[in-house]
Amino acid sequence: MRAEAELVAVDEAVQIIADLGAAVARGEEHWFFCMLTAVRRWPLPAEQVNGRTFRYLVGGEAFDWLLLAERLCEELTELVPADEVEGLLFHGRLPVEMRGDELQRLLGAKYRSHLNFVYGVHVEEALQLAVQGEVHKERTSSRIWENGHMDDEVFSRVYGASKPALFSQFREAQALPQPEAISLADLREFTYWLFKYRLKNCDPARVASDTRKGLAQLQRLEAMKTRAVFSSADNA
Repeated sequence: MRAEAELVAVDEAVQIIADLGAAVARGEEHWFFCMLTAVRRWPLPAEQVNGRTFRYLVGGEAFDWLLLAERLCEELTELVPADEVEGLLFHGRLPVEMRGDELQRLLGAKYRSHLNFVYGVHVEEALQLAVQGEVHKERTSSRIWENGHMDDEVFSRVYGASKPALFSQFREAQALPQPEAISLADLREFTYWLFKYRLKNCDPARVASDTRKGLAQLQRLEAMKTRAVFSSADNA
């Protein structure tokens, strides 16, 4: 039954891609809205395309819609402006203006999973970066960088254990073999697992404080990215 359901989902994905291409070619609405319709309908949590694995659903509940957008844009190379695609995928710049609640409406039921990805991956990564900055300010001795303890210090402060110890727990919890190398998809799975670990094991007040710290860091990073994009445009 599971194999049959997976085949049905694959067939549905093929149809969605065909519908997307046809809708964009008709030009009745901006291609981005056509793509979001395809994203909302998309049935596959992951797939392999031309030797590359696309894992859209992290931890079974955090939806990376921009990764799916990248996958779908590969099907539209002759139909959509390359600069708009580049702005979306590399700079997170939407090619159209949207109201505050419009993305939620267009993503439908997937919006909640999108928020899981924002908080569980982007904000969690930003929290780690913010704490890394704190450690950097406090530790001025060069040997700190040479002995490779930076990650351990950051992870100990945020999660109460070293990065290797936490990754070992993650691998055991997911029943994963010892990898030769860690893929980006695996890192995102680990980051989301860390987010859930922090929610479960840390004091609620500390969780809220650290989440605010991560959000503030993420906002700073996005502001820097926006300034860099406008600076590049001005110099072009």
